[in-house]
Amino acid sequence: MSTDNSTGNVSVPLRNLLNNIHSIRDRVRDGESNESDGAFNLSNFWETLNQAVKASSQEATKLSLAFSKPPPPSQQDGEKLAESIQKSILTLSTVYYWLPKSQGVSLRRQVRDATVEVLEGVAQLVEVILSSPLQSLSPAQLTSTGGVWSACDHLAHLPKDNKAAVLLELSSHVGVVKDAIQEVEQALSEPQDPFSDVLDGDQEGEEPRGNQDTYWSEQDRRVIGPCQGLMKAGAACLRKLTSAVKTNGDVTTPKNLAQLDDLADLTKDISPGVDDLALCLYPPMDYSGVEINASKLAALLKKVLEIIRSSHVCGETELTWVQFLEGAVDHNLQKTRDLIQQGS
Repeated sequence: MSTDNSTGNVSVPLRNLLNNIHSIRDRVRDGESNESDGAFNLSNFWETLNQAVKASSQEATKLSLAFSKPPPPSQQDGEKLAESIQKSILTLSTVYYWLPKSQGVSLRRQVRDATVEVLEGVAQLVEVILSSPLQSLSPAQLTSTGGVWSACDHLAHLPKDNKAAVLLELSSHVGVVKDAIQEVEQALSEPQDPFSDVLDGDQEGEEPRGNQDTYWSEQDRRVIGPCQGLMKAGAACLRKLTSAVKTNGDVTTPKNLAQLDDLADLTKDISPGVDDLALCLYPPMDYSGVEINASKLAALLKKVLEIIRSSHVCGETELTWVQFLEGAVDHNLQKTRDLIQQGS
């Protein structure tokens, strides 16, 4: 090896550590939780997890400082550092395994992903230390150390129960769907043919452009109207459901926990469905693609609304908007089909 942090045998414990971190990360990413027949104390879990997160952050900082200036640690000191940080991340992964699926799939998924993020951050730090010349604290090493701190902070501030975890997922979908709707509205507000003043001929007697690949026809714009209605129904469904979960969401029974997870799993497809419909609206518009994607989004929204209707988050107040949105979805899909039929 050339002159770098791994000069001498200190690289051996670091490379062993790196391999072990990768192995631990893969087990966390793919492994199952340890289901327990006894009562599970969620607050104790978070207290212990936060202690493990803090220890992992501190050990990563110690490792980074040890390799921040010459001379590098001896092989013996390197082995102690590697052993200490491996112990901390093993503890972290073990605590993660304590969290059973019975506390909610959404919660466990977020804890798993955040735990993997910490492990990957520590692995990246070790890789940087192994590959960087040991002259001073390199920007890459500073960035990697900060990445571990950020990942640990994220894990420590995750939602603390399945209701909060589902709310976090729903709120992330709302923003993405809103952006897609606004992009279509922005495009519609622009001139019908944004390139007409550039590409239409100035020469006398030249024929007007017949190429509609860059702008919408009047028929296209009529078809877009009810498609926007479907997209807005998707956005309204996510907003209203978020409010219903916030007000009525319950995590005290297995049935209600499972219903929240079902809602989270179904609604994650609304954003891609809205995106697919929005993309096929841009010129040149393919009416068959529009009808296919409008039908897919409508079917998804009807299914989501049906699940909401039968769940514990749907009271009398919620039933009103569920019924309204069901009607709006049917109306806009039928209108889209009628207009496409007229234009074909």
